[in-house]
Amino acid sequence: MNGATVLVTGGTGCIGAVTVRDLLAQGAERVVVASRSGGIGLLSLWSKTTRDPRLVCIVADLGEPAALVRAITEHCPTHVVHLGGLQSPDCDADPARGLAVNVGGTQVLLETVERMAAPLRRFVFASSAAVYGPRSLYPGPVVHEGDPLQPPNRYGTWKLAGEHLCRLFAQRTGVATVCLRLNTTYGLGRARGRTAAPTTAMKNVAAGAVRGTVVPFVMPYQGRENYHYVEDVGAAFAAATLAPFTGFGAFNIRGQTIEVAAFLALVRDVAAELGMAHACNLSIAADATPNLFVSDLDDRAIQARFPGLPCTPLREGIARSLREFAARTS
Repeated sequence: MNGATVLVTGGTGCIGAVTVRDLLAQGAERVVVASRSGGIGLLSLWSKTTRDPRLVCIVADLGEPAALVRAITEHCPTHVVHLGGLQSPDCDADPARGLAVNVGGTQVLLETVERMAAPLRRFVFASSAAVYGPRSLYPGPVVHEGDPLQPPNRYGTWKLAGEHLCRLFAQRTGVATVCLRLNTTYGLGRARGRTAAPTTAMKNVAAGAVRGTVVPFVMPYQGRENYHYVEDVGAAFAAATLAPFTGFGAFNIRGQTIEVAAFLALVRDVAAELGMAHACNLSIAADATPNLFVSDLDDRAIQARFPGLPCTPLREGIARSLREFAARTS
């Protein structure tokens, strides 16, 4: 795509691996993946990606400003996809590092690309539905991008700070800037963070089916949850990076909202269809807390701005996930 060199932070993670695959498939000339290790991480889940000569993996820790400056100076990206950061449990366990990585790393990225000799063409930031407040704040059937923002934890507060930094960057530079707000990503590669629980439930079912045993899973929270299939999320980030866009925008990613109990029931149904019913032992903890992050995201704005983005039906996404996990269980 017109000589696009895309720098992706967090590109070896769950969402990053699919995003990198899609960026390459859509014609990016080069994709530079920055991570703490410099390895391929979850990129190996998409085997063709790791063999693509346009892919470059480098070492750059978001908590080390000098490494970020060096990465940008050496590779001169035309586009940046900022997926890297610490999730809620890590932010709470080490708030100082969470602040340094999630806010400081974003600030360093923006400051550095602003100083590049060749102007950046796009900056895409991975935000979160954690920028919203408790669901009770929103009386309507869905939650819109323009509704009040009242993050319920440090992670959401720092994601909101990142959005504000991106908005100021767009105003100063005129660089097209997109923030994508997502809830619970599920599917192949998801392993970290509190909302990895639905994926872990499916992994346990698949593993039990392959090994001829039962691996119980107890959901630690309850209530309504907005689910995004991982390949849909990667498609959204790739489109927000390479599709035509001007100005600044914050968008809810497409997804589907149901009760956690209904999600687990759907997993049981699909598992039965796939011959895995004997491996299902899924439940919700007696002391399960309400889901912290807001659900029922309105996705009409992103559909209008980036038409054609996928929204895989939950039944299909669960079936694909169960098959993939089973195929990778030894």
